[in-house]
Amino acid sequence: MTPPLSVAPPPTTSTGGTAYPDAEKAGSPDSPRPESEFHAFFEQHHRQLARLAYLLTSDHDAADDITADAFTAAWRHWGRVRQVDNPLAYMRRTVANMATSRLRRIMRERRGLGMLGTMAETHCADTDVPAVVDVRAALMSLPTRKRECVVLRYAFDLSEYETARTLGISIGTVKSQTSKGAGELERLLETSVRDTERLTPSPPAAAPSAQSRKKSGARKELPRPRREADPPARLRGGEAT
Repeated sequence: MTPPLSVAPPPTTSTGGTAYPDAEKAGSPDSPRPESEFHAFFEQHHRQLARLAYLLTSDHDAADDITADAFTAAWRHWGRVRQVDNPLAYMRRTVANMATSRLRRIMRERRGLGMLGTMAETHCADTDVPAVVDVRAALMSLPTRKRECVVLRYAFDLSEYETARTLGISIGTVKSQTSKGAGELERLLETSVRDTERLTPSPPAAAPSAQSRKKSGARKELPRPRREADPPARLRGGEAT
């Protein structure tokens, strides 16, 4: 896993001023120093943006690279980024676009659309937690736009308006893609639950004693617990992170 992005102090000009990108848009002399402001933004939002990148790629190393690249790009143009209506929404969109570009590049390199369906199993180290694998694999099998909408709406609790602004699409598209994506995710998880139950062997039954045989007529076997297949609840609970 790549180390967290560090923000080095920007170089100084020959006159002693700060030579950071978009310096002419830094604001008044009374405003916070750009490097301090950027560092505070980085510390506040790096964790959730890295989580977003991971949910969209299911790859820790790729998520670290995407997050670092997004913050590097933001620092280069910090004078403009800091002036947008919602810098965090701008960064979410940047991360989502970078994740999409990375996945498309992988698909071209591997020459197979089936790569998305197996990526989670290939890179996931949590093989002892089948529920986590289920959610990751199901997310990666969704088309890109549906996966983005489901992740932002359910994992990050963004409103339809915020999701639309982040992805640069209409609210109607957010509604339809989220609904369709959640439906597909639920079907995939339900199928996974059924397959797991079918393949899991039942424990051998112990030989009943004479006394237990007398009372067996009054007993009923308790049903085995099922893993819930509710996608929003499992995403909010952090199963896929």
